[in-house]
Amino acid sequence: MKLVFAGTPEFAATALAALLRSGHRVSLVLTQPDRPAGRGLKPAASPVKRLALEAGIALLQPQSLRDSAVQRALVEAAPDGMVVAAYGLLLPRAVLDIPRHGCLNIHASLLPRWRGAAPIPRAILAGDPQTGISIMQMDEGLDTGPVLLQRTLPIAPDDTAGSLTEKLAALGAQCIVEALDALEAGTLHPMPQAEAGACYAPKIAREEAAIDWRRDAGFIERQVRALNPHPGASTFARGTVLKLWRAQPAAAEEGAPGRVLQANPEGLVVGCGSGALRILELQRSGGRRLPAAEFLRGFPLRPGERLGG
Repeated sequence: MKLVFAGTPEFAATALAALLRSGHRVSLVLTQPDRPAGRGLKPAASPVKRLALEAGIALLQPQSLRDSAVQRALVEAAPDGMVVAAYGLLLPRAVLDIPRHGCLNIHASLLPRWRGAAPIPRAILAGDPQTGISIMQMDEGLDTGPVLLQRTLPIAPDDTAGSLTEKLAALGAQCIVEALDALEAGTLHPMPQAEAGACYAPKIAREEAAIDWRRDAGFIERQVRALNPHPGASTFARGTVLKLWRAQPAAAEEGAPGRVLQANPEGLVVGCGSGALRILELQRSGGRRLPAAEFLRGFPLRPGERLGG
């Protein structure tokens, strides 16, 4: 099958790599324009762009798919299908109608649950026991199109947004090749999404990174995992921003929310609205991520001190 591929981050590059290994032919790749990255904020190519250049595939980086020149290029590519994975730009009706088999989206949730931009951290934050991949026929709605194929994946107790993204990227790569093979064979049939159970996954807002120690320890532990690696759950100590990277609910005597209950080589235990949290890895502003024992040697917190505002 002749394909156009649209995607930007590593999640999408994993799918593109699988398509390049398959019997399908990717003739054109779309990805976001280069964005500033790193300490020097120099424009950096996306993982999808780097892979497309290595493979010698024609590449476009439009600001919008409403551009008539971009749409002409897509028409000239004459794709049988278009695969979209974490692209970041809306596909107007004019684009959706170009491929013979339409546009297929690799979505990292069990649709209709967690439609939208941030399904992976939202699933962790909500305490979902499982997530998965949905291969969806795109329409003009927000992840509302019919589902062609779906596979589930359990969420491990220690999964972070980073580790779960890697697992789902691998699963998504397998699923899109399977779906395209079945679509080409005529054995794949769209299933409309039920509205029951539909919910949305908006991007993580900056204010959601701040830990509210009045919440229960289980929620804060999920917040730490859901915001790892970006943007990182954060709190304050002595006016310094601390980012928490690993934590677990602690079997400790409860204390006031945000109050340090223990500070020892086993970790930093902090009281919550219900229960207590043991912080295992953290980072001060401008510093490195450190195990709690090492962190406390350079930033000695003591029982009775208060974290947060």
